[in-house]
Amino acid sequence: MVLLSEIQYNPPVSYFWHAIRSESIQIEAHENYIKQSYRNRCHVLTTQGVVPLSIPIRRGNSKDKTIITSIEIDYSQKWFNVHWRTIQSAYGRAPFFEYYSDYIREVYERQPKYLFDLNVDLLRLYFKFMKLEKPLQFTDKYLVEVPENVLDVRNKIHPKIYHDNLHVKPYTQVFGKQFVQELSIIDLLFTQGPKSLSFLL
Repeated sequence: MVLLSEIQYNPPVSYFWHAIRSESIQIEAHENYIKQSYRNRCHVLTTQGVVPLSIPIRRGNSKDKTIITSIEIDYSQKWFNVHWRTIQSAYGRAPFFEYYSDYIREVYERQPKYLFDLNVDLLRLYFKFMKLEKPLQFTDKYLVEVPENVLDVRNKIHPKIYHDNLHVKPYTQVFGKQFVQELSIIDLLFTQGPKSLSFLL
């Protein structure tokens, strides 16, 4: 089965639940950008509960449709400092923070111009951390209809859509007494390290 999805920023755990069950990954590279989605935001768990982290973007007329690969990151707002401080506060004491954090920070510090490129670089890194050797491809046109061997999850993994049937085994998180689902994959990686894959199988 081929997994077809949009590219997401520090994708939630559910994305990887689907990814490990697919033979290959196909990223939609010809869609229009959709705001208030995981394309430019992720969720982390802090002492204050779940906190969304959003990357500000540059756009022309807000009514214009913009292809996802043309969305530029707005670095004038110094958002990275906020994101990294929040991530450090949330996971600095997690067992595997030091194991992964330098590699993740290095991707940010490249300051890619486009949101699409940042998200792809982070996704490749997370696949590498979990030793997921899945072919990663990009669509050459927008796919309206997909073949039977393709699982289309575009716009189905979304901050406003809550999945309760993913069967992800609860794991120990840094904060809170109750397990919180649909956090960014960094929550799983920083707390479980090399064992992360076993919680998705």
